[in-house]
Amino acid sequence: MAIFEYRALDSQGKSIKGLIDADSAQDARSKLRRDTIYPIDLKATTVSKRLLKSEFFTLLFHPNKAKAKEIALLTRQLATLLKAGLPLMQALTALIDQVDAEHIKKIFIEIREKVKGGMPLSKALSEHPQIFSRLYVQMVRAGEASGSLDSVLASLANYLEKKIQQKNKIWATLAYPIFMVFIGAAVLIFLMIYVIPTITNIFVEMKQSLPLPTLILIRASEILKLFWLPLLLIAVLLIAAFRKYKHTDAGGLLIDRSILKIPIFGELIRKIDTARFAQTLKILVCNGVPILDSLTIVRDVITNRLLANAIDEARHCIQEGEDLAVPLRKAKVFPPIVTHMIAIGEKSGQLEEMLANIAESYESEVDMAINSMTSILEPAIILLMGAIVAFIVLSILLPIFEMNQIV
Repeated sequence: MAIFEYRALDSQGKSIKGLIDADSAQDARSKLRRDTIYPIDLKATTVSKRLLKSEFFTLLFHPNKAKAKEIALLTRQLATLLKAGLPLMQALTALIDQVDAEHIKKIFIEIREKVKGGMPLSKALSEHPQIFSRLYVQMVRAGEASGSLDSVLASLANYLEKKIQQKNKIWATLAYPIFMVFIGAAVLIFLMIYVIPTITNIFVEMKQSLPLPTLILIRASEILKLFWLPLLLIAVLLIAAFRKYKHTDAGGLLIDRSILKIPIFGELIRKIDTARFAQTLKILVCNGVPILDSLTIVRDVITNRLLANAIDEARHCIQEGEDLAVPLRKAKVFPPIVTHMIAIGEKSGQLEEMLANIAESYESEVDMAINSMTSILEPAIILLMGAIVAFIVLSILLPIFEMNQIV
């Protein structure tokens, strides 16, 4: 069965477009006419073909939308359909009808056709790594092996939704400070380039000696006005060089190690990755994914390389017969309470429960840390902006006071 992209008129004469799967172009036209849709243009398409321009930009600038919001919703719907007793093929067909984004719809139609041809769902999903992560594929494979695909998909939907909520909460909390920084920087640049030179020119033309703050302000304004473009290019080049260096093994490790040493922020990163480690490992182990495979997947979701390397080392140690807690304790990158709880869980046979407790505890700590950091950042930004404005005002007023004294 092929996928066809159509442009057509509906029963009211409105122009519409979409996708339909059929055995042939003639079959596709017949299906559309049965739904009172009259095709004007019909052509075969596949997921492997070049994406439409709008879809390309959707994936380029909003990759997380496809990987998170839409996929979490579709996962929840598929779990609900399977739990209601629908066969997988019917559930996928019903799911495709709910999809609005064309690039996602194409992918799910192709997945359904491969499943119809006898391919396991997990294998069909693994052929689209840009949409379905290794964690997603492994969990679906575990659900297929255990015969509990509906419950596994429900757990996976919970995990994806919780991840989205945490990310949204972080961005919502940091949005105001970031907005303040950008607005403050824009206003400061405008003052330095357009307003300050007009005022300070008066003092320069009077040819009187100026106080040090005024001289500093004049020089800074001149440099910014004359060299703003080279300074901007240098800043862009430095950011690009930093990003390139960060993607090297040595550079990434050095930067991530330094990040963990930053007061407040470093500890926040450690807590976020610890919560992510415990939550991901718990959901994989609970759904029957082997511990070695689970640790390989968990390593991919950790952002800090120092912590990721510790997980890698733990995986090698487990292959040699050691417990999980021992290498994690030796690495000294995870909080001590985490390794203690994992050790207790391994000895008591309640590792999943301990991981769930760790995840819940550190998610709460992350929320509190973000709130605390925001409560510190906001007044700090206001104080910094106030200090800059006070310096500018003082630099302008000092020569005026001196002129008044002379008069």
